[in-house]
Amino acid sequence: MIEERYQLWSTDPYFDEKTREELLALSDRGEIEDRFYTDLEFGTGGLRGIIGAGTNRMNKYVIRKTTQGLAEYISEYGPEAKARGVVIAHDSRRYSAEFALEAALVLARNGVHVHLFDALRPTPELSFAVRFLHTVAGIVITASHNPKEYNGYKVYWEDGGQVPPEQADAILAKIEARENWLGLEPMAEEEALARGLLHYVGAEVDQVYLDKVKGLALHPDLLREHGRELSIVYTPLHGAGNVPVRRALSELGLSELFVVPEQEKPDPEFTTVPYPNPEIPSTLDLSRKYGEARQADLLLATDPDSDRLGVVAREYLGGPYRQLSGNQAGVFLTYYLLSEKKKLGLLPEKARIIKTVASTDLADAVAEGLGVGVENVLTGFKFIAEKEKEMEEGGWGVFQFGFEESYGYLAGDFVRDKDAVIAAVLFSEAALYYKINGERTIWQVLQEIYARFGHYKEGQESFPLPGKEGREEMARIMQTLREEEILTIGGLSVERRDDYELRQGRDLKSGRTYPLVLPKSNVLRFSFAGGGFVMARPSGTEPKIKFYFSVKNEDPKVLDASFERVRSEWLKRVRAILARLQGAQG
Repeated sequence: MIEERYQLWSTDPYFDEKTREELLALSDRGEIEDRFYTDLEFGTGGLRGIIGAGTNRMNKYVIRKTTQGLAEYISEYGPEAKARGVVIAHDSRRYSAEFALEAALVLARNGVHVHLFDALRPTPELSFAVRFLHTVAGIVITASHNPKEYNGYKVYWEDGGQVPPEQADAILAKIEARENWLGLEPMAEEEALARGLLHYVGAEVDQVYLDKVKGLALHPDLLREHGRELSIVYTPLHGAGNVPVRRALSELGLSELFVVPEQEKPDPEFTTVPYPNPEIPSTLDLSRKYGEARQADLLLATDPDSDRLGVVAREYLGGPYRQLSGNQAGVFLTYYLLSEKKKLGLLPEKARIIKTVASTDLADAVAEGLGVGVENVLTGFKFIAEKEKEMEEGGWGVFQFGFEESYGYLAGDFVRDKDAVIAAVLFSEAALYYKINGERTIWQVLQEIYARFGHYKEGQESFPLPGKEGREEMARIMQTLREEEILTIGGLSVERRDDYELRQGRDLKSGRTYPLVLPKSNVLRFSFAGGGFVMARPSGTEPKIKFYFSVKNEDPKVLDASFERVRSEWLKRVRAILARLQGAQG
């Protein structure tokens, strides 16, 4: 199969000359195998992969085949669904604009109407546009915070959330049913425009979206009166956040806003950063330099598609900078939004927050301490959006805030994905509020939260395992962890083991088993007696296996040492498993 695919792609004139030349220049058989041993996997979020020629790479031919499957699925809903159509956005990555147009014209060829944004836009605005334009689906071309070699294709359904598993499986079935890669030429752009199948979208959606974002501010008068007293340095990291973040903050009154000039403009090579990921401290080095020079209070960074936000704040007014982890940022915004809404009488009776099982249990303690319910879901913001929809339709909860530890945050009911534009507004307002009311920084408020609700420390480690062999190694690691009897980790007793693949949990003290109500997923979570956990899961978007650590200790002086014992013992266990696997293969 691999050789047949390679010969087809490298010789058939359906594939353009650049594609054929790229493939014919390959001499490494392992590289050829990796490009053709499988199709780039379409999961519940869509596609993500390295840009290049081949069935296991991101390219316009994979875009065509995937979009054809989506078009056929939409067509099953009838003429009304095709008329409602699909809205498409893209970020600043290599080929993003070309891939977006390619998808639009394949849909048009199938008689599906398309609304195509006229330039790059944030992923959360695409989610909003699906709802605002009442389309049946949405597509955004992005690889989020991945390295420059990657691009991706995310599909959204009519509620504005990422396509749920049922629809994703049905779309995948359509894609897989077509074995032939040939004959999927898109409609010409001129014809699509002339026939009314393609419409370009501009400022009319931007303004409504930004008005909604600004409407989430809890203290708009404070922002208007004192906004100039908070100095902010912002970087869009060469991505789509530049215009909407700047507009939202400045229009609210936060006029002391400085944008890092070297990172202001779109750049698909991301030449000023090792990775365009605000989770990585070195990515914000330029922001820190400008922050010190300007004596800024707050540093903000959005990733290329502006759905994740990195935050750096002063330890105390005028003090050194420290970067918040995703867990710390999520806990801080949970506290700010719920406590302020409570004071203002804006907290509804059935208020709920939603977080992932990989995120800190401290958020549960904060919410419950403020009289607000908590819903925990699987890792991935699509599950937060699904739970929000479930609450809304069932009338049993009112969504207040959602977050995941990987720098994703959401408030409001008009976007159904993580939104860094919204998060930038909320963090800026909160930083100003605490500066004006008590001369405190975000970090000082966090210390108050710890003192009141408990001291926690979190972290994450990843093992990159690329290629076919890496995928097999990840599966074997997870299987080995399932088979081992793990009663303690780093001196802490494991109280419960939850296996989301089997959808079953077990109380290790009593031996009692219990069902897990969340969907099936290849995730293991070991919860400690008294709070905290270790969790393992293969990434759904990158070739790596991830491990999450959370430790609680009432004595903050011993917390670091306890955390390090847990982390080091667990990683030693995983390295030993990996060494055995690789030794057996050798």
